[in-house]
Amino acid sequence: MTELIPLWLFGAVCIFLLFGYPVAFSLAGTALIFAGLGSLMGTFDPVFLEALPNRLFGIIRNETLIAVPLFVLMGVLLEKSKLAEKLLDSMAMLFGTLRGGLGISVILVGMLLAASTGIVGATVVTMGMISLPTMLRRGYDPALAAGTICATGTLGQIIPPSIALVLLGDVMSNAYQKAQLEMGIFSPKTVSVGDLFVGALIPGLLLVVAYIVYVSMVAWLQPHKAPAVSKDELLAGSTESVAVLLIKGLVPPLALILAVLGSILSGIATPTEAAGVGAFGAAILALASGKLNIATLKEVVYATTRVTSMVFLILIGASLFSLVFRGFGGEELIQNFFNQLPGGVFSAMLIVMLVMFLLGFILDFIEITFVVVPIVAPVLLAMGLDPVWLGIMMAINLQTSFLTPPFGFALFYLRGVAPPELKTQSIYKGVLPFILIQLAMLALLAVYPDLATWLPSVIYGD
Repeated sequence: MTELIPLWLFGAVCIFLLFGYPVAFSLAGTALIFAGLGSLMGTFDPVFLEALPNRLFGIIRNETLIAVPLFVLMGVLLEKSKLAEKLLDSMAMLFGTLRGGLGISVILVGMLLAASTGIVGATVVTMGMISLPTMLRRGYDPALAAGTICATGTLGQIIPPSIALVLLGDVMSNAYQKAQLEMGIFSPKTVSVGDLFVGALIPGLLLVVAYIVYVSMVAWLQPHKAPAVSKDELLAGSTESVAVLLIKGLVPPLALILAVLGSILSGIATPTEAAGVGAFGAAILALASGKLNIATLKEVVYATTRVTSMVFLILIGASLFSLVFRGFGGEELIQNFFNQLPGGVFSAMLIVMLVMFLLGFILDFIEITFVVVPIVAPVLLAMGLDPVWLGIMMAINLQTSFLTPPFGFALFYLRGVAPPELKTQSIYKGVLPFILIQLAMLALLAVYPDLATWLPSVIYGD
């Protein structure tokens, strides 16, 4: 029975999380309890815990992870300075006079906002507060409006530059090197956050296009669900011309995001350096907008510190959990289980994706990235899977999980800011077509892995 202790450890963490305990403390606390009991019973060697200081020092020295607070700062600045609202108004002027145009505007703005924040909750809440009342007021079907906002909010998982891909890229890099060393390759290849950024571009943009096509089809077949808005209504209360409003609303945030992403893709800057440029640029835009004062700056710094602290505290808890998990032989248990599966790598991948999808109901992307990916990724990569393709598949899988009723995080976030007249059933109904789109994207990636691997090979010449 002792060989099953790693599974009990994992199950205990899930139970504590279901009771509402903080993730970081659940991971670290459960690991320490099991380590203490294992030491008393002689089934755990405490020497494993001696590696914890080195791991924590490695976290502090990890240059890639510095991008996390910088990207968070960039996103919070764009949100607090009301640039997202101006961006939505500008997009509405471009597309609002078309059937479904407001929905298309929400998708495009949500894509850009998702890229700048990278956190599902922040994007869904922001878009819910900004665009949901406007869509409902202008006659949009409640289910279509809610589904569009929820689905667009989850794009933060896959549209670069996102925090989710930064964290996943760092973990995947370590897992890839470990898998190659276990295979006897002592000059291992590396995979970087930049590789994941580039690999996510085509699948992410395909999802955006698919969302726009769906909203356009609904507007064409059922015009009453996504009516056009008159230009006079869009310009109500404004004394400036359409061209001036578009330049003011579109150019600054677009230039900032293109500068950040372009510098990474061109190799001019690392993701961390580009994040610094993005944070500085967002501060300049917020200052120029006149919305950045001492009170707002305090809110921005507080929000950035809170999110950054959460990420790193979870990472510390996950490091302790993974040490104890390894000390109980968890990695060998997982590896033996995968190797004995009928169907080989296909079955292993299918089970991992299913487990991660279900865990997405109770854990955020950050926890799954730090806890689950380090356990399963080395085994899957040792079976010959491409690290970029695997990372993108995991990101889209969790994106779908966060959207799936009744436990999807994005649904809870929107419910929290939605007006009372929007029924929960409407939210569930609205997201179903988008879930099907994302499942189709997963199937397409599974059949054509080049969708994720071709562009990195062209840009970086791998």
